[in-house]
Amino acid sequence: MILVTGATGQIGRALVERLTREGQAVRVLLPARGGKPIRARLPAEVSIVAGSIHDAECLHQAMIGVHTIFHLASAQWWGRRRDLERIDLQGTRSLITAARSARIGRLVIISHLGAAPSSAFTLMRIKGQVEEITRASGLAYTIFRSGIVFGPEDSFVNGIARLLRANPFMYLQPGQGEGLLHPIYINDLIEVLIASMENLNTVDQTLEIGGPEYVTYNEMVRTVMRVTDAQRMLVSVPPYVLRSLTSLMNRFVPRWPMTPQWLDILASNRTAPLGNMFDLFGVRPARFEDTIVTYMRGRRYLPELLRTTLRRHSHSI
Repeated sequence: MILVTGATGQIGRALVERLTREGQAVRVLLPARGGKPIRARLPAEVSIVAGSIHDAECLHQAMIGVHTIFHLASAQWWGRRRDLERIDLQGTRSLITAARSARIGRLVIISHLGAAPSSAFTLMRIKGQVEEITRASGLAYTIFRSGIVFGPEDSFVNGIARLLRANPFMYLQPGQGEGLLHPIYINDLIEVLIASMENLNTVDQTLEIGGPEYVTYNEMVRTVMRVTDAQRMLVSVPPYVLRSLTSLMNRFVPRWPMTPQWLDILASNRTAPLGNMFDLFGVRPARFEDTIVTYMRGRRYLPELLRTTLRRHSHSI
């Protein structure tokens, strides 16, 4: 049995669907409202445990018969600092405590390129702290430091497309948008996660992965503008000014696509060695523009922007 937390997020849904297609027994831990799990588009054969990642009884129930945990619950794309501390950090501590009691065979987590417990940036610091407690857990583990994960349901690249619809004239970018990113397609990430289950060389390892190319944030925005036919004037803003504007916008519109975590990611180059995915797992990753054109062209992002700002967010990535 495989347990997946954060199964309502982009990575969680894709992973659960792939595992069930391969005939694996899968259980998911879903947040509950009114004693019932939140609605989720998951295969019918998936076993569901409704409850909180902070509830020791729910965690114990979820881990009965489980040999591997994919821990994906996170507030990375929507939460404030207290949410990141509560869900990513405290939630992982609770999960590890229950996993040690249940004698779980392996814990797999998704971190981010640039994660470090001493980082000056909140997201990277908390991700680094999560890595530290995972390594010190006494459990067999695999930590994947991933680049920006993109796909039809991602929050970052689709978020750029939504923000382009929010202003018909210009788009604000931090500085010159020169920070390097290492985007990875969701299907390629899932291939790596599946392959890691049978690869003993990944046990007790921290692995950095990304796609076949580096792109700057400026290049990424221009590519999204070209693919979605939303040409805007790019306006360079000092990062500290954009951070203040983003915090102010999040105060008035809590579900605004851009969050301080975006700026944590864009504050420095976030890259892994090119070729890591093929060298480690034999996966040939898809190129960024070749892939987004298959699902972004002709998509109506203005209605999505309105839905995004109104909906409740799940604890997943």
